[in-house]
Amino acid sequence: MKILMTGSTGLIGTALVTALAGDGQTVCRLIRAESAMAGQAPFAEILGKAEGFDVAWNPATEELGGAGVGADAVVNLAGASVAGGRWTKGRKELLRTSRIETTRALVGALAKMNMRPRVLVSASAIGIYGDRGDEVLTEESKPGTDFLTGLAREWEAEALKAEALGIRVVLARFGIILAQHGGALAKMLPPFKLGVGGKLGSGQQWMSWITLEDVVGIIRLAIENGAIRGAMNVVAPQAVQNTEFTKVLAKTLHRPALFPAPTFALRLALGEMADALLLSSQRVKPQALEKLGYRFLHPELSAALNSVLQRQVK
Repeated sequence: MKILMTGSTGLIGTALVTALAGDGQTVCRLIRAESAMAGQAPFAEILGKAEGFDVAWNPATEELGGAGVGADAVVNLAGASVAGGRWTKGRKELLRTSRIETTRALVGALAKMNMRPRVLVSASAIGIYGDRGDEVLTEESKPGTDFLTGLAREWEAEALKAEALGIRVVLARFGIILAQHGGALAKMLPPFKLGVGGKLGSGQQWMSWITLEDVVGIIRLAIENGAIRGAMNVVAPQAVQNTEFTKVLAKTLHRPALFPAPTFALRLALGEMADALLLSSQRVKPQALEKLGYRFLHPELSAALNSVLQRQVK
């Protein structure tokens, strides 16, 4: 199987490329032309394997050239990190263009192909639901009203345009991804390791999490299973409140968690981003995955954190 991929150098992309290439799949990493010119590490240098190659592409031209020939699937993971900096006007524009404009260009490129891939798995986020308190959220739940909601809705709308091309579209709404290196957990670990971690705000907000290992497995399932289409919540079945997450993480690291971060301090430091990323409550259920009978590798938080941090916990 030949798979085209954007966002291949990010947290999810790096793990997914390694897994797919390990299965003998041919992975074509679509690298922005400017990144390639700046010395982006080549595929072979990252994997040391031959099952794949890089293609420098310019989204503005909506052209994939020969890269798209014979492609069976496309995985779209492009997008600047929402936690990569305070949400200034410029940062918000980057978050938007890196997702929406890139996805629009990708679908435009697919439209120009004579033989199109069967499926497009496109990234999204549970941020589409907004701050919902204790409400249990499924794929059928209505979107929220904040900045992340609008961003995710536009992002998904661009990906769904591929359906008119006869391509099956899966919208992977990722929750908080737990990984040993990178992602949200990497930002949480330093204060907890020093013994100065604690709950965020009231601690009552729900956190819908998932391990990177399960994320990779679910994307592979979405590629292979022709019955999967539309929105899919990529979260573990047991969401927890921030107070519980804090308790479990501290226990896993054998550290106390006695220093809560007050709401006012988080807002002062991070502005709007604090409410959307740290204080927002999203109790999300993986309803579509449960109906498919997907067996999570890590359905429970304590075991998940132990698995993810096993090399770090002494």
